[in-house]
Amino acid sequence: MYAIGVCERGHGHEIIVMSFVETLDNLALKKSELVNRFEHLIAPKSDREFEAMAQTSRALTLQNFGRTMRLFAPLYLSNECINNCRYCGFSRDNPILRVTLNVDEVVAEAQHLARQGFRQILLVAGEHPKFAGRDYLAECVRTLGPDFSSISIEVGPMKTEDYVPIVEAGAEGLVVYQETYNRGIYAEMHTAGPKRDFDFRLDCAERAYAAGFRRLGIGALIGLSRWQDEAIALAAHLEHLFKHCWQAQITVSLPRLRPAAGEFRPLFSMTDRELAQLVCALRITFSQLGIVLSTRECAPLRDSLVLIGVTMMSAGSHTEPGGYTRRGGAHLHRTVRGRIVAPEFQDGEDQLATGQFEISDERSPAEIAAILRRRGLEPVWKDWDQALCGA
Repeated sequence: MYAIGVCERGHGHEIIVMSFVETLDNLALKKSELVNRFEHLIAPKSDREFEAMAQTSRALTLQNFGRTMRLFAPLYLSNECINNCRYCGFSRDNPILRVTLNVDEVVAEAQHLARQGFRQILLVAGEHPKFAGRDYLAECVRTLGPDFSSISIEVGPMKTEDYVPIVEAGAEGLVVYQETYNRGIYAEMHTAGPKRDFDFRLDCAERAYAAGFRRLGIGALIGLSRWQDEAIALAAHLEHLFKHCWQAQITVSLPRLRPAAGEFRPLFSMTDRELAQLVCALRITFSQLGIVLSTRECAPLRDSLVLIGVTMMSAGSHTEPGGYTRRGGAHLHRTVRGRIVAPEFQDGEDQLATGQFEISDERSPAEIAAILRRRGLEPVWKDWDQALCGA
């Protein structure tokens, strides 16, 4: 955890890193004026009030982002993990088929995505530094850099000095979900592994910013706690990042739990209307915030939310390493309570690594792009190029 006012050596300059830990721990007693307004926006609304919020949200989205929708794809590098997380398909003790793609296999997956039009990708890996550590990630980013204008990572939290080589290799974005902002529930959900360190994860975005990342994505996993409580903490976290990481573009994701290996069932739910209201509340409170919607959600809901506040969405996603090209089978293995064992396949069993969770919207990127255009939005596969900056 970083103390208030610690000075970190950033990517070529010094950055003052401020911790969010104290703010979160005092949130029940002291909320900012902005967070209080946000709390009012997520309170129950009549149909008329909800419609007014949706109209305001849509107007602000058009004002700040135009009629565009950034499209990206996740590329899963590895499903190895050293953590036990009760809700996650990659959890260490789940007896699943695992693999870490080598760089050539990563390139093959990326080329598949490039052929579909993607120039923005998110490299995702389970939290296991032995398999998906700093040097491996930097090599993947460096190799893919010539073909992708924007590369982000979603991996286990690291120290600032470990992020720097990944930034220097060409990564510009980092995504990290706190999962839940409730310390008690967090401890119950994360039973083993370094992910148990709540504060280290909470300050991950600030460390990434100090290392030079200029796109920062955060989020809470909806279903572990009351969504209203998570949303309030998330709003406070966003306010903090906009203030202290002001040179970065900030995005937020609102993933609702989906079925995964381990058969965890969430204790809390969130309706489609509540999700839509939360999107509107975030847009009204943070007009320049990027709001991300993944293929966890069903097609009809995604088609509706793109009209009122979402600015970035994934398409044609696979959540298993090698899922796009079926690469990695040569070194596929199974784990049983953290031990590697030879895989034994049943007749007809798909010999592919296990995915993190089930996808709901299975439409192709081309189908989603066509639907966006019919709704008056322009799909953006590539929104900038480093060559414009003289890089």
